[in-house]
Amino acid sequence: MIFAKFATIIVLCYLLGSIPFGVLVGRLFAKVDVRNYGSGKMGATNVMRVAGKKAAVIVFVCDLLKGVMAVSIAWVIFRGGARVVPDSADWWMVKGAPAAAALAAMIGHTWPIFLKFQGGRGVATFYGGLAVLCPPAFLIGGQITLLSAGLTRYVSLGSIAGAIGAYTILLPLTIFNGYPIELLLYSLAGTIGLIITHRDNIERLVAGTERRIGERKLKTVEPPSKQYPG
Repeated sequence: MIFAKFATIIVLCYLLGSIPFGVLVGRLFAKVDVRNYGSGKMGATNVMRVAGKKAAVIVFVCDLLKGVMAVSIAWVIFRGGARVVPDSADWWMVKGAPAAAALAAMIGHTWPIFLKFQGGRGVATFYGGLAVLCPPAFLIGGQITLLSAGLTRYVSLGSIAGAIGAYTILLPLTIFNGYPIELLLYSLAGTIGLIITHRDNIERLVAGTERRIGERKLKTVEPPSKQYPG
């Protein structure tokens, strides 16, 4: 029964993460598929370049809520989990369900089934899950992201730096303050995932060709069906 609930949570949250708000909002505001321009992704940054700031804010909030709702779904389904015997296999599924749900939403956003697994980078969804799971790590990671992006004008660099910062603060919180280990694992998995999805940005940062905030020069890219996943 517990495993069935856990599996249901993972599937539901993956499907939730797969909802392509960036594509839908881009078509509504700019009448185009945002994945055919700029970075070829459907996240708020690329939506801002293609469809403007208002559209980007809507996409960011919707993608952030994916993570928030995923954790909430896990809590609702396992609201009777307190009756499970501690230290049992079922208990660890109950404890880890919120973090696993947030990670499933992030995976769904990055590799959505509705778009042939061609999605975004998962930044907002990762932070949405972190906001509910561990507000202190969310606040510190968010501040690092804003500061880094503001100083360098590189959203990609800020996103990676913020995720690393959130994981770094969770280390002492887990070791010395007794924070649940699943939060640290979620942060680690999410950080690794963001580094993987930003690998093209990292290459451009090294080469000095990465786009900065405010640059609206767009380049049409091959349709998603012709690109490699990721």
